[in-house]
Amino acid sequence: MTSLETALTLQVRGKVGVEFADLGEQNLKNIACPVRVYAAVRDGVGPVTKGGSTTPNPPSAPRLSIVVLPFVNIGGNPEQEYFVDGVTESLTTDLSRISGAFVIARNTAFTFKGKTLDVKKLGRELNVRYVLEGSVQRSGNRLRVNVQLVDAETGNHLWAERFDKPIADLFDMQDEIVSRLANALDAELSAAEARRAEHSVHPDAMDLVFQGRSCFNRGLIPDYMTQARRFFEQALALDPQNIEAMVGLARVDQNLGASLMTDDRSARLAAAETTITKVLSLAPKHASAHAILGAVQIFTKRAAQSIAEFEQALALDRNLARAHALMGLAKLFLGRGEETEPHVNEAFRLSPRDTFAPEWLVYVGLAKVQLGADAEAVVWLRRGLDANRNYSLAHFQLAAAFARLGKLNEAWAAVNSGLALDPRFTIRRLRANAPSDNPIYLAGRERLVEGMRLAGVPEG
Repeated sequence: MTSLETALTLQVRGKVGVEFADLGEQNLKNIACPVRVYAAVRDGVGPVTKGGSTTPNPPSAPRLSIVVLPFVNIGGNPEQEYFVDGVTESLTTDLSRISGAFVIARNTAFTFKGKTLDVKKLGRELNVRYVLEGSVQRSGNRLRVNVQLVDAETGNHLWAERFDKPIADLFDMQDEIVSRLANALDAELSAAEARRAEHSVHPDAMDLVFQGRSCFNRGLIPDYMTQARRFFEQALALDPQNIEAMVGLARVDQNLGASLMTDDRSARLAAAETTITKVLSLAPKHASAHAILGAVQIFTKRAAQSIAEFEQALALDRNLARAHALMGLAKLFLGRGEETEPHVNEAFRLSPRDTFAPEWLVYVGLAKVQLGADAEAVVWLRRGLDANRNYSLAHFQLAAAFARLGKLNEAWAAVNSGLALDPRFTIRRLRANAPSDNPIYLAGRERLVEGMRLAGVPEG
Protein backbone atom coordinates (compact mmCIF):
# COMPACT_ATOMS: atom_id res chain seq x y z
CA MET A 1 0.00 0.00 0.00
CA THR A 2 1.40 3.40 -0.93
CA SER A 3 1.65 6.24 1.61
CA LEU A 4 -1.25 8.02 -0.13
CA GLU A 5 -3.44 4.90 0.07
CA THR A 6 -2.55 4.46 3.72
CA ALA A 7 -3.42 8.09 4.50
CA LEU A 8 -6.78 7.87 2.74
CA THR A 9 -7.63 4.66 4.57
CA LEU A 10 -6.80 6.24 7.93
CA GLN A 11 -8.92 9.31 7.09
CA VAL A 12 -12.13 7.28 6.54
CA ARG A 13 -11.55 4.61 9.20
CA GLY A 14 -14.11 4.98 11.99
CA LYS A 15 -16.01 7.74 10.17
CA VAL A 16 -18.12 5.50 7.93
CA GLY A 17 -19.73 2.12 8.56
CA VAL A 18 -17.44 0.40 6.14
CA GLU A 19 -13.93 -1.03 6.47
CA PHE A 20 -11.67 -1.68 3.48
CA ALA A 21 -9.76 -4.96 3.25
CA ASP A 22 -6.62 -4.77 1.11
CA LEU A 23 -6.68 -7.73 -1.28
CA GLY A 24 -3.37 -6.82 -2.89
CA GLU A 25 -2.63 -6.40 -6.56
CA GLN A 26 -4.79 -8.49 -8.90
CA ASN A 27 -4.48 -9.29 -12.60
CA LEU A 28 -7.73 -8.17 -14.21
CA LYS A 29 -8.99 -9.11 -17.66
CA ASN A 30 -8.14 -6.64 -20.45
CA ILE A 31 -5.95 -4.54 -18.12
CA ALA A 32 -2.22 -4.84 -18.79
CA CYS A 33 -0.90 -3.93 -15.32
CA PRO A 34 -1.92 -5.39 -11.95
CA VAL A 35 -4.48 -3.28 -10.06
CA ARG A 36 -4.65 -3.01 -6.26
CA VAL A 37 -8.05 -4.25 -5.12
CA TYR A 38 -9.95 -3.52 -1.90
CA ALA A 39 -13.03 -5.23 -0.50
CA ALA A 40 -15.61 -3.09 1.30
CA VAL A 41 -16.60 -4.72 4.61
CA ARG A 42 -19.71 -3.26 6.29
CA ASP A 43 -19.97 -3.52 10.08
CA GLY A 44 -17.57 -6.45 10.13
CA VAL A 45 -20.06 -8.67 8.31
CA GLY A 46 -18.32 -9.30 5.03
CA PRO A 47 -17.50 -7.74 1.66
CA VAL A 48 -20.19 -5.60 0.09
CA THR A 49 -21.42 -6.96 -3.22
CA LYS A 50 -22.19 -4.92 -6.31
CA GLY A 51 -25.84 -4.82 -5.36
CA GLY A 52 -25.07 -3.44 -1.91
CA SER A 53 -25.89 -6.65 -0.02
CA THR A 54 -23.38 -8.42 2.19
CA THR A 55 -22.04 -11.92 2.42
CA PRO A 56 -20.48 -13.71 5.40
CA ASN A 57 -17.65 -15.14 3.31
CA PRO A 58 -14.59 -13.31 1.98
CA PRO A 59 -13.98 -13.31 -1.79
CA SER A 60 -12.37 -16.45 -3.13
CA ALA A 61 -8.60 -16.27 -3.45
CA PRO A 62 -7.32 -16.05 -7.04
CA ARG A 63 -6.24 -19.22 -8.79
CA LEU A 64 -2.53 -19.98 -8.62
CA SER A 65 -2.19 -17.39 -5.86
CA ILE A 66 0.79 -18.02 -3.59
CA VAL A 67 3.08 -16.38 -1.09
CA VAL A 68 6.70 -17.51 -0.75
CA LEU A 69 7.57 -17.03 2.90
CA PRO A 70 11.17 -16.14 3.75
CA PHE A 71 13.12 -19.38 4.05
CA VAL A 72 14.45 -20.16 7.52
CA ASN A 73 18.20 -20.13 8.02
CA ILE A 74 18.63 -23.14 10.30
CA GLY A 75 21.72 -22.70 12.44
CA GLY A 76 21.59 -18.93 12.10
CA ASN A 77 24.92 -18.66 10.29
CA PRO A 78 24.98 -14.96 9.28
CA GLU A 79 27.25 -15.72 6.31
CA GLN A 80 24.49 -17.93 4.94
CA GLU A 81 21.70 -15.39 5.39
CA TYR A 82 22.22 -13.71 2.02
CA PHE A 83 21.98 -17.07 0.27
CA VAL A 84 18.76 -17.98 2.08
CA ASP A 85 17.17 -14.61 1.27
CA GLY A 86 18.42 -14.89 -2.30
CA VAL A 87 16.63 -18.22 -2.79
CA THR A 88 13.39 -16.69 -1.47
CA GLU A 89 13.62 -13.60 -3.66
CA SER A 90 14.59 -15.46 -6.83
CA LEU A 91 11.86 -18.03 -6.33
CA THR A 92 9.28 -15.27 -5.87
CA THR A 93 10.41 -13.72 -9.16
CA ASP A 94 10.49 -17.00 -11.09
CA LEU A 95 7.08 -18.17 -9.88
CA SER A 96 5.59 -14.92 -11.14
CA ARG A 97 6.57 -16.07 -14.64
CA ILE A 98 4.10 -18.95 -14.44
CA SER A 99 1.24 -17.98 -16.71
CA GLY A 100 -1.73 -16.82 -14.67
CA ALA A 101 0.09 -16.95 -11.34
CA PHE A 102 -0.60 -14.35 -8.63
CA VAL A 103 2.46 -14.11 -6.38
CA ILE A 104 2.60 -11.89 -3.30
CA ALA A 105 5.40 -9.35 -3.68
CA ARG A 106 8.72 -9.90 -1.94
CA ASN A 107 8.38 -6.76 0.22
CA THR A 108 5.11 -8.00 1.69
CA ALA A 109 6.35 -11.59 2.15
CA PHE A 110 9.47 -10.47 4.01
CA THR A 111 7.41 -8.71 6.68
CA PHE A 112 6.66 -12.21 8.00
CA LYS A 113 10.32 -13.18 8.35
CA GLY A 114 11.11 -14.86 11.65
CA LYS A 115 7.47 -15.02 12.76
CA THR A 116 5.45 -18.06 13.79
CA LEU A 117 2.42 -18.09 11.53
CA ASP A 118 -0.99 -19.70 11.26
CA VAL A 119 -1.06 -20.69 7.59
CA LYS A 120 -4.85 -20.53 7.24
CA LYS A 121 -5.00 -17.10 8.88
CA LEU A 122 -2.16 -15.92 6.64
CA GLY A 123 -3.99 -17.19 3.57
CA ARG A 124 -7.08 -15.20 4.53
CA GLU A 125 -5.05 -12.08 5.28
CA LEU A 126 -3.20 -12.16 1.95
CA ASN A 127 -6.08 -13.73 0.02
CA VAL A 128 -3.95 -16.56 -1.43
CA ARG A 129 -4.64 -20.24 -1.96
CA TYR A 130 -1.13 -21.55 -1.36
CA VAL A 131 1.80 -20.92 0.96
CA LEU A 132 5.34 -22.06 0.22
CA GLU A 133 7.71 -22.34 3.16
CA GLY A 134 11.20 -23.72 3.43
CA SER A 135 14.49 -23.90 5.26
CA VAL A 136 18.19 -24.03 4.48
CA GLN A 137 20.72 -25.87 6.61
CA ARG A 138 24.47 -26.17 6.17
CA SER A 139 26.32 -29.16 7.52
CA GLY A 140 30.01 -29.41 6.78
CA ASN A 141 30.44 -29.23 3.03
CA ARG A 142 26.80 -29.99 2.24
CA LEU A 143 23.73 -27.82 1.96
CA ARG A 144 20.20 -29.08 2.60
CA VAL A 145 17.10 -27.23 1.42
CA ASN A 146 13.64 -28.37 2.51
CA VAL A 147 10.44 -26.92 1.03
CA GLN A 148 6.76 -27.63 1.40
CA LEU A 149 3.65 -26.37 -0.36
CA VAL A 150 0.61 -25.87 1.87
CA ASP A 151 -3.04 -25.37 0.98
CA ALA A 152 -3.83 -22.11 2.78
CA GLU A 153 -7.55 -22.86 2.96
CA THR A 154 -7.23 -26.25 4.67
CA GLY A 155 -3.72 -26.18 6.09
CA ASN A 156 -2.99 -29.50 4.34
CA HIS A 157 0.46 -30.21 2.96
CA LEU A 158 0.26 -30.73 -0.80
CA TRP A 159 3.88 -31.36 -1.74
CA ALA A 160 7.36 -31.45 -0.25
CA GLU A 161 10.85 -31.61 -1.69
CA ARG A 162 14.39 -31.84 -0.35
CA PHE A 163 17.68 -30.88 -1.98
CA ASP A 164 20.87 -32.21 -0.45
CA LYS A 165 23.94 -31.12 -2.40
CA PRO A 166 27.65 -30.64 -1.87
CA ILE A 167 28.46 -26.97 -1.55
CA ALA A 168 29.90 -25.51 -4.73
CA ASP A 169 29.43 -22.02 -6.11
CA LEU A 170 26.55 -20.61 -4.05
CA PHE A 171 25.13 -18.52 -6.88
CA ASP A 172 25.11 -21.53 -9.23
CA MET A 173 23.45 -23.57 -6.49
CA GLN A 174 20.86 -20.86 -5.95
CA ASP A 175 19.98 -20.79 -9.65
CA GLU A 176 19.69 -24.57 -9.86
CA ILE A 177 17.57 -24.89 -6.70
CA VAL A 178 15.24 -22.08 -7.78
CA SER A 179 14.84 -23.54 -11.29
CA ARG A 180 14.00 -26.98 -9.94
CA LEU A 181 11.51 -25.59 -7.47
CA ALA A 182 9.84 -23.33 -10.03
CA ASN A 183 9.38 -26.22 -12.48
CA ALA A 184 8.10 -28.60 -9.82
CA LEU A 185 5.71 -26.00 -8.40
CA ASP A 186 4.33 -25.17 -11.85
CA ALA A 187 3.21 -28.79 -12.20
CA GLU A 188 2.04 -29.15 -8.59
CA LEU A 189 -0.01 -25.95 -8.61
CA SER A 190 -1.67 -26.94 -11.90
CA ALA A 191 -2.51 -30.36 -10.46
CA ALA A 192 -3.94 -28.78 -7.31
CA GLU A 193 -6.10 -26.43 -9.37
CA ALA A 194 -7.31 -29.35 -11.50
CA ARG A 195 -8.40 -31.21 -8.35
CA ARG A 196 -10.33 -28.14 -7.22
CA ALA A 197 -11.95 -27.83 -10.64
CA GLU A 198 -13.21 -31.42 -10.55
CA HIS A 199 -15.52 -30.44 -7.68
CA SER A 200 -16.83 -27.30 -9.34
CA VAL A 201 -20.55 -27.48 -10.16
CA HIS A 202 -20.25 -24.79 -12.82
CA PRO A 203 -16.64 -24.86 -14.09
CA ASP A 204 -15.45 -21.75 -15.89
CA ALA A 205 -12.88 -21.62 -18.69
CA MET A 206 -9.83 -21.77 -16.42
CA ASP A 207 -11.27 -24.68 -14.43
CA LEU A 208 -11.50 -26.56 -17.73
CA VAL A 209 -7.99 -25.51 -18.73
CA PHE A 210 -6.50 -27.00 -15.56
CA GLN A 211 -8.41 -30.23 -16.10
CA GLY A 212 -7.14 -30.34 -19.66
CA ARG A 213 -3.56 -29.90 -18.47
CA SER A 214 -4.05 -32.70 -15.96
CA CYS A 215 -5.18 -35.10 -18.71
CA PHE A 216 -2.34 -34.03 -20.98
CA ASN A 217 0.26 -34.64 -18.29
CA ARG A 218 -0.79 -38.26 -17.83
CA GLY A 219 1.02 -39.41 -20.94
CA LEU A 220 1.32 -39.38 -24.71
CA ILE A 221 -1.41 -41.79 -25.77
CA PRO A 222 -4.50 -41.10 -27.92
CA ASP A 223 -7.03 -41.46 -25.09
CA TYR A 224 -5.38 -38.83 -22.87
CA MET A 225 -4.91 -36.44 -25.79
CA THR A 226 -8.60 -36.81 -26.70
CA GLN A 227 -9.68 -36.07 -23.13
CA ALA A 228 -7.38 -33.05 -22.91
CA ARG A 229 -8.64 -31.71 -26.24
CA ARG A 230 -12.23 -31.93 -25.00
CA PHE A 231 -11.47 -29.80 -21.94
CA PHE A 232 -9.58 -27.16 -23.93
CA GLU A 233 -12.34 -26.95 -26.53
CA GLN A 234 -14.96 -26.55 -23.80
CA ALA A 235 -12.87 -23.76 -22.27
CA LEU A 236 -12.70 -21.95 -25.61
CA ALA A 237 -16.45 -22.33 -26.05
CA LEU A 238 -16.86 -20.37 -22.81
CA ASP A 239 -14.04 -17.90 -23.52
CA PRO A 240 -12.89 -17.83 -27.18
CA GLN A 241 -9.94 -15.56 -26.34
CA ASN A 242 -8.57 -17.66 -23.47
CA ILE A 243 -4.82 -17.78 -24.12
CA GLU A 244 -4.10 -20.82 -21.95
CA ALA A 245 -6.88 -22.86 -23.57
CA MET A 246 -5.42 -22.05 -26.99
CA VAL A 247 -1.93 -23.01 -25.80
CA GLY A 248 -3.27 -26.31 -24.46
CA LEU A 249 -5.14 -27.10 -27.68
CA ALA A 250 -2.08 -26.32 -29.81
CA ARG A 251 0.08 -28.55 -27.63
CA VAL A 252 -2.39 -31.42 -27.99
CA ASP A 253 -2.43 -31.08 -31.78
CA GLN A 254 1.36 -30.81 -31.92
CA ASN A 255 1.82 -33.98 -29.90
CA LEU A 256 -0.84 -35.92 -31.79
CA GLY A 257 1.10 -35.21 -34.96
CA ALA A 258 4.60 -35.55 -33.55
CA SER A 259 3.95 -38.86 -31.78
CA LEU A 260 2.16 -40.38 -34.78
CA MET A 261 -1.07 -40.95 -32.87
CA THR A 262 -3.21 -40.09 -35.89
CA ASP A 263 -3.27 -40.60 -39.65
CA ASP A 264 -3.92 -36.89 -40.28
CA ARG A 265 -0.55 -35.88 -38.89
CA SER A 266 -0.05 -32.95 -41.27
CA ALA A 267 -3.46 -31.53 -40.49
CA ARG A 268 -2.85 -31.71 -36.74
CA LEU A 269 0.52 -29.96 -37.02
CA ALA A 270 -0.98 -27.30 -39.29
CA ALA A 271 -3.79 -26.73 -36.78
CA ALA A 272 -1.27 -26.44 -33.96
CA GLU A 273 0.73 -23.84 -35.88
CA THR A 274 -2.38 -21.80 -36.69
CA THR A 275 -3.46 -21.77 -33.06
CA ILE A 276 -0.07 -21.00 -31.57
CA THR A 277 0.56 -18.24 -34.11
CA LYS A 278 -2.66 -16.61 -32.92
CA VAL A 279 -1.47 -16.95 -29.32
CA LEU A 280 1.81 -15.23 -30.13
CA SER A 281 -0.03 -12.40 -31.88
CA LEU A 282 -1.95 -11.83 -28.64
CA ALA A 283 0.85 -12.66 -26.19
CA PRO A 284 4.24 -12.35 -27.96
CA LYS A 285 6.16 -12.96 -24.71
CA HIS A 286 4.47 -16.29 -23.91
CA ALA A 287 7.49 -18.56 -23.44
CA SER A 288 5.62 -21.86 -23.76
CA ALA A 289 3.99 -20.68 -26.98
CA HIS A 290 7.41 -20.10 -28.52
CA ALA A 291 8.46 -23.61 -27.43
CA ILE A 292 5.33 -25.13 -28.97
CA LEU A 293 5.91 -23.28 -32.25
CA GLY A 294 9.46 -24.61 -32.23
CA ALA A 295 8.18 -28.15 -31.66
CA VAL A 296 5.82 -27.80 -34.64
CA GLN A 297 8.72 -26.60 -36.76
CA ILE A 298 10.82 -29.63 -35.78
CA PHE A 299 8.19 -31.97 -37.18
CA THR A 300 7.56 -29.96 -40.35
CA LYS A 301 11.12 -30.04 -41.75
CA ARG A 302 12.17 -26.76 -40.11
CA ALA A 303 14.37 -28.06 -37.30
CA ALA A 304 17.06 -25.43 -37.91
CA GLN A 305 14.43 -22.67 -37.64
CA SER A 306 13.05 -24.18 -34.44
CA ILE A 307 16.25 -23.55 -32.50
CA ALA A 308 15.64 -19.79 -32.61
CA GLU A 309 12.18 -20.34 -31.07
CA PHE A 310 13.65 -22.37 -28.23
CA GLU A 311 16.27 -19.72 -27.59
CA GLN A 312 13.52 -17.09 -27.49
CA ALA A 313 11.50 -19.24 -25.07
CA LEU A 314 14.50 -19.52 -22.74
CA ALA A 315 15.17 -15.78 -22.96
CA LEU A 316 11.61 -15.26 -21.68
CA ASP A 317 11.70 -18.06 -19.09
CA ARG A 318 15.10 -19.42 -18.12
CA ASN A 319 13.40 -22.30 -16.28
CA LEU A 320 11.61 -23.73 -19.32
CA ALA A 321 13.41 -27.04 -19.23
CA ARG A 322 11.54 -28.61 -22.13
CA ALA A 323 12.97 -25.93 -24.45
CA HIS A 324 16.42 -27.39 -23.76
CA ALA A 325 15.18 -30.94 -24.39
CA LEU A 326 13.42 -29.96 -27.61
CA MET A 327 16.59 -28.25 -28.79
CA GLY A 328 18.28 -31.62 -28.38
CA LEU A 329 15.54 -33.22 -30.47
CA ALA A 330 16.03 -30.59 -33.17
CA LYS A 331 19.72 -31.47 -33.32
CA LEU A 332 18.72 -35.14 -33.79
CA PHE A 333 16.55 -34.21 -36.79
CA LEU A 334 19.48 -32.24 -38.22
CA GLY A 335 21.61 -35.40 -38.11
CA ARG A 336 23.58 -34.24 -35.06
CA GLY A 337 22.47 -36.92 -32.61
CA GLU A 338 25.71 -36.67 -30.65
CA GLU A 339 24.52 -33.22 -29.46
CA THR A 340 21.15 -34.42 -28.14
CA GLU A 341 22.25 -35.83 -24.79
CA PRO A 342 23.91 -32.62 -23.47
CA HIS A 343 20.73 -30.64 -24.13
CA VAL A 344 18.60 -33.25 -22.38
CA ASN A 345 21.01 -33.29 -19.44
CA GLU A 346 20.54 -29.53 -19.08
CA ALA A 347 16.76 -30.02 -19.10
CA PHE A 348 17.11 -32.58 -16.32
CA ARG A 349 19.34 -30.24 -14.32
CA LEU A 350 16.53 -27.69 -14.30
CA SER A 351 13.62 -30.10 -13.86
CA PRO A 352 14.70 -33.64 -12.89
CA ARG A 353 11.15 -34.78 -12.06
CA ASP A 354 9.42 -33.06 -14.93
CA THR A 355 6.12 -34.47 -16.12
CA PHE A 356 7.64 -34.94 -19.56
CA ALA A 357 11.06 -36.16 -18.47
CA PRO A 358 10.21 -39.66 -19.81
CA GLU A 359 9.87 -38.13 -23.29
CA TRP A 360 13.29 -36.51 -22.98
CA LEU A 361 14.89 -39.88 -22.17
CA VAL A 362 13.38 -41.23 -25.37
CA TYR A 363 15.01 -38.40 -27.35
CA VAL A 364 18.41 -39.63 -26.22
CA GLY A 365 17.42 -43.22 -27.05
CA LEU A 366 16.60 -42.17 -30.60
CA ALA A 367 19.90 -40.30 -30.83
CA LYS A 368 21.67 -43.54 -29.89
CA VAL A 369 19.78 -45.34 -32.67
CA GLN A 370 20.98 -42.66 -35.09
CA LEU A 371 24.53 -43.22 -33.88
CA GLY A 372 24.20 -47.02 -34.32
CA ALA A 373 24.43 -47.69 -30.58
CA ASP A 374 21.37 -49.97 -30.22
CA ALA A 375 22.35 -51.35 -26.82
CA GLU A 376 22.59 -47.83 -25.40
CA ALA A 377 19.33 -46.96 -27.15
CA VAL A 378 17.58 -49.77 -25.27
CA VAL A 379 18.85 -48.43 -21.94
CA TRP A 380 17.54 -44.91 -22.59
CA LEU A 381 14.23 -46.00 -24.12
CA ARG A 382 13.56 -48.36 -21.21
CA ARG A 383 14.35 -45.60 -18.73
CA GLY A 384 11.80 -43.39 -20.43
CA LEU A 385 9.10 -46.06 -20.38
CA ASP A 386 9.89 -47.08 -16.81
CA ALA A 387 9.20 -43.47 -15.82
CA ASN A 388 5.86 -43.43 -17.68
CA ARG A 389 4.46 -46.38 -19.63
CA ASN A 390 1.89 -44.12 -21.30
CA TYR A 391 3.99 -43.26 -24.35
CA SER A 392 2.77 -45.44 -27.19
CA LEU A 393 5.34 -44.53 -29.87
CA ALA A 394 8.26 -45.22 -27.52
CA HIS A 395 7.14 -48.86 -27.11
CA PHE A 396 7.47 -49.40 -30.86
CA GLN A 397 10.85 -47.63 -30.93
CA LEU A 398 12.06 -49.85 -28.07
CA ALA A 399 10.81 -52.91 -29.94
CA ALA A 400 12.90 -51.89 -32.95
CA ALA A 401 16.05 -51.50 -30.85
CA PHE A 402 15.49 -54.89 -29.18
CA ALA A 403 14.92 -56.58 -32.54
CA ARG A 404 18.12 -55.15 -34.03
CA LEU A 405 19.97 -56.70 -31.07
CA GLY A 406 18.34 -60.07 -31.77
CA LYS A 407 16.22 -59.96 -28.60
CA LEU A 408 12.97 -60.88 -30.32
CA ASN A 409 11.00 -61.97 -27.24
CA GLU A 410 11.57 -58.58 -25.64
CA ALA A 411 10.78 -56.90 -28.95
CA TRP A 412 7.44 -58.73 -29.30
CA ALA A 413 6.49 -57.80 -25.73
CA ALA A 414 7.23 -54.14 -26.46
CA VAL A 415 5.08 -54.25 -29.61
CA ASN A 416 2.15 -55.69 -27.66
CA SER A 417 2.49 -52.96 -25.05
CA GLY A 418 2.47 -50.31 -27.76
CA LEU A 419 -0.56 -51.76 -29.53
CA ALA A 420 -2.47 -51.88 -26.24
CA LEU A 421 -2.08 -48.09 -26.05
CA ASP A 422 -2.44 -47.30 -29.76
CA PRO A 423 -3.94 -50.27 -31.68
CA ARG A 424 -3.98 -48.33 -34.96
CA PHE A 425 -0.23 -47.73 -35.18
CA THR A 426 1.46 -49.06 -38.32
CA ILE A 427 4.84 -48.88 -40.03
CA ARG A 428 3.06 -47.24 -42.96
CA ARG A 429 2.11 -44.32 -40.69
CA LEU A 430 5.75 -43.92 -39.67
CA ARG A 431 7.11 -44.09 -43.22
CA ALA A 432 4.53 -41.67 -44.60
CA ASN A 433 5.58 -38.92 -42.22
CA ALA A 434 9.30 -38.16 -42.47
CA PRO A 435 9.83 -34.87 -40.62
CA SER A 436 13.35 -34.28 -41.94
CA ASP A 437 15.23 -34.63 -45.23
CA ASN A 438 18.62 -34.88 -43.52
CA PRO A 439 20.37 -38.03 -44.85
CA ILE A 440 21.85 -38.96 -41.47
CA TYR A 441 18.44 -38.66 -39.84
CA LEU A 442 16.80 -40.68 -42.62
CA ALA A 443 19.40 -43.46 -42.28
CA GLY A 444 18.66 -43.77 -38.56
CA ARG A 445 14.96 -43.76 -39.32
CA GLU A 446 15.40 -46.67 -41.74
CA ARG A 447 17.16 -48.61 -38.98
CA LEU A 448 14.05 -48.06 -36.84
CA VAL A 449 11.78 -49.28 -39.64
CA GLU A 450 13.90 -52.42 -40.14
CA GLY A 451 13.79 -53.12 -36.43
CA MET A 452 10.03 -52.62 -36.27
CA ARG A 453 9.53 -55.11 -39.08
CA LEU A 454 11.67 -57.67 -37.30
CA ALA A 455 9.67 -57.05 -34.13
CA GLY A 456 6.34 -57.63 -35.86
CA VAL A 457 4.88 -54.12 -35.85
CA PRO A 458 1.87 -54.14 -38.23
CA GLU A 459 2.83 -52.99 -41.73
CA GLY A 460 -0.49 -51.24 -42.39
